[in-house]
Amino acid sequence: IHFSVGAIIKNKTGEYLLIDRLKKPFGFACPAGHVDEGETSYTAVVREVEEETGLKVISVKEIEFENCDDLPQEACSRGVDKHIWIVYDIEAEGDLIFKADEVKSIDWYSVEQIKNLQLESVWKYWFEKFKII
Repeated sequence: IHFSVGAIIKNKTGEYLLIDRLKKPFGFACPAGHVDEGETSYTAVVREVEEETGLKVISVKEIEFENCDDLPQEACSRGVDKHIWIVYDIEAEGDLIFKADEVKSIDWYSVEQIKNLQLESVWKYWFEKFKII
């Protein structure tokens, strides 16, 4: 079982930041990743946002914690298919940086656009749970 963090980032025009993952699990997702050994979930989510997007995190608010029994599961790049998630509402600033070693693409998407994307299954779950889609 791995602990994972996810960052829901919304801009001033109501669009959400999504990446198209280069590594498993594939699909569109919010910035996310594993909590490394000795790391808090807070520092992990800040690190993941900065690594995957280039944005600087200016505020962090935990909005959900769920164990792996309640979530759709997919094997990650480390081969683990059970994750405990902590999802955060993140405010960030700066310019997006495309990191070819992390993502296929990165961009802001409206709710209507998100409904038509192939979302990673756990992010489809989160967006439906939070009534975004």
